[in-house]
This record gives sequence, structure tokens and C-alpha cells, in this order.
Amino acid sequence: MASQATILVIEDSVLSQRLVEVVLTSQGFRVVEARTGEEGLRKALDEQPDLILLDVHLPDMSGYDAVARLRAQPETAHIPIIALTASASAEEEARARGAGCDGYIAKPINTRTFPDQVRQYLG
Repeated sequence: MASQATILVIEDSVLSQRLVEVVLTSQGFRVVEARTGEEGLRKALDEQPDLILLDVHLPDMSGYDAVARLRAQPETAHIPIIALTASASAEEEARARGAGCDGYIAKPINTRTFPDQVRQYLG
């Protein structure tokens, strides 16, 4: 499943988006991108990704609001959502999990370990 898995990356930073895309596509993942929460919600419905990597700081809504909206829709409620955040702290991780995220990865990502972290969340 992992090598052909579709990953939706909802991230407003072009640099972060590019890095994640390069690292994951080099490992055989299909990457779909969104730059805003609204775009990410639409793409989650349309693409039905295997996993969503979600920046918690988006220009149009908080990542936690996006999680709530994804969890509220039957079509997207089952998709694992991993928070991507530069706010690396135990409090932020607890907040992400409390908001409905299945996991948490701190930015900047470690390009060597990131693909394996993603694979773990894919099950």
C-alpha cells in the first residue's frame, strides 16, 4: 500500500510543500497538493487520499478547524490526518491529537526519517 499511496499535503509554504513532495515522490508516493484549508477540504473529497499531512497554520483557517471539518464528513472522516507544525512541543502534540489528528510530525522534517514516519501512519 505505502509505495502507491496517495498523500494530500495541505501546506501554504511553497518551500515546505516542495520538500515534502520531493521526499515522498522519490519513495514512490503520489502527492496531491493544496495551499489553503478550503482547497485541502475540496481535494480530500475529490481525491480520497490514503493520508493527509496538514500544516496547522494555514492562511484561511486553522489546521485544527480543517481537521474538525474533515472528521465531520463521512467521506473523509476515516482518512488518517497527521499534523505538520513548526511548533514542536508536547502541548502542541496534545492539541493536535485532541483536535482529531492521528499523529504529529515536527517541521522542519528530517528527510531521512520522514518517509518511514509516513509509512507508519499508513499502517
